[in-house]
Amino acid sequence: MFERPINLKDSSETTLHDESRQGEALILENTGQYTGRKLYIESYGCAMNFSDSEIVASIMQDMGFETTSQYKEADVIFINTCSIRDNAEQRVRNRLREFGAAKNKRPGMTIGVLGCMAERLKSKFLEEEKLVDIVIGPDSYRDLPNLIAKSDEGMKAVNVLLSREETYADISPVRLNSNGISAFVSIMRGCDNMCSFCVVPFTRGRERSRDPHSIVQEARELFEKGYREVTLLGQNVDSYKWSGIASTQPSPDEREPDISFGAETLNFAGLLELVAQINPLLRVRFSTSHPKDITDEVLHTMKKYENICNHIHLPVQSGNSRVLELMNRTYTREWYIERIDTIKKLIPDCAVSTDIIIGFCTETEEEHQDTLSLMDYAQFDFAYMYTYSERPGTLAAKRFEDDIPETVKTRRFNEILKKQQECSLKRLEQHIGKTHKVLIDGFSKKSDNDFSGKSEHNITVVFPVNKAYKAGDYVDVKIERCTPATLIGKIKG
Repeated sequence: MFERPINLKDSSETTLHDESRQGEALILENTGQYTGRKLYIESYGCAMNFSDSEIVASIMQDMGFETTSQYKEADVIFINTCSIRDNAEQRVRNRLREFGAAKNKRPGMTIGVLGCMAERLKSKFLEEEKLVDIVIGPDSYRDLPNLIAKSDEGMKAVNVLLSREETYADISPVRLNSNGISAFVSIMRGCDNMCSFCVVPFTRGRERSRDPHSIVQEARELFEKGYREVTLLGQNVDSYKWSGIASTQPSPDEREPDISFGAETLNFAGLLELVAQINPLLRVRFSTSHPKDITDEVLHTMKKYENICNHIHLPVQSGNSRVLELMNRTYTREWYIERIDTIKKLIPDCAVSTDIIIGFCTETEEEHQDTLSLMDYAQFDFAYMYTYSERPGTLAAKRFEDDIPETVKTRRFNEILKKQQECSLKRLEQHIGKTHKVLIDGFSKKSDNDFSGKSEHNITVVFPVNKAYKAGDYVDVKIERCTPATLIGKIKG
């Protein structure tokens, strides 16, 4: 679907697609149930995939597996895949060849492909990649014990059934490679938006929302374990909806007040409020929002609670209404601008990030200029930019010709990149002289003499170590200067 992604953020930041985490081997602590078998699990793609890997790890841990960071010593290798771009799939295929070489030396090894690429290709994957033993889609992870058993008997195993109910609400994810401070909490699965360029509705199925009781419980337990930030995840969090519940379950901890809601249907604004009420020291983020669905009620809820971070990821994709219609985005340029205006009016300090697709089918030069002018208007804090390439099975691939020459796409990409670099730096410079509440993640990547943390705007802030503080603490940092992606300052006081 897209090529050449650029993320104008520090790569260490938690985002929906963090290039620094691609191909990350996920490790969990041995719980003592170890049966002698080792699992190697590697993830690609968005935050939803990394969250799913935590569910898979929890299931495998219950089966007695221990994780390893060395795939050559594993009994089972899982690669959790992404289908959002062709180069993401090629990266997976190249990695599988490396795993195949290891399997030749350990014939009993099992190799499984999980996630969106498995869902898209289904059993065809077994034919294309002869070394693969298991193919399992994102709604079928509960079937892992059965699939592993089949593989142990020498059979190929496939389960790519999509579900209208599965949310894995009762499975407590194992927090993999966590800093013990920030965690993802999945609130829904699937997507009902049929954007013409996107494979997600076909690989993750229809939208279904998770029981709010389990979401609040998971977030509360994370806080009690020392976590200080949760990101509520969904393909489109604003369409979260849960019906037929009158109140949450009583808290097992009498020190925590019961959280209740009177309406028969809970929407995203209501869920956001429930999570924010857990504790003022628990920061709450969310991603991703859809421009057609983000409501004023959500914005008012953000304004009401200081611990809901002032950052909204609001993908625009194009600044031209005709192109947006071809993309089946169901909003216009004018609608998007109205949402930006309302965000800035209700939450003047709110950071807004976005996604932009460059060179979509039939995009004219004037329509490209419309995207540039919208960027001037919106003043995005950061952006993810991609040149378009069609993905098999999508509506765009069936209906439209990918007719923009690569040279034109590249030139337009560079123009948009330059525009966003200028805007990102300008937005960062506006923070100089201000004081921000920063959650310390740990030491900076460059020096143990500096701490690194996040502002509520999801910006990395670097400042000298003060021995009175540690990772997980909040500190007030006065910003003194910035780099193109980072704020630099000192602890105030």
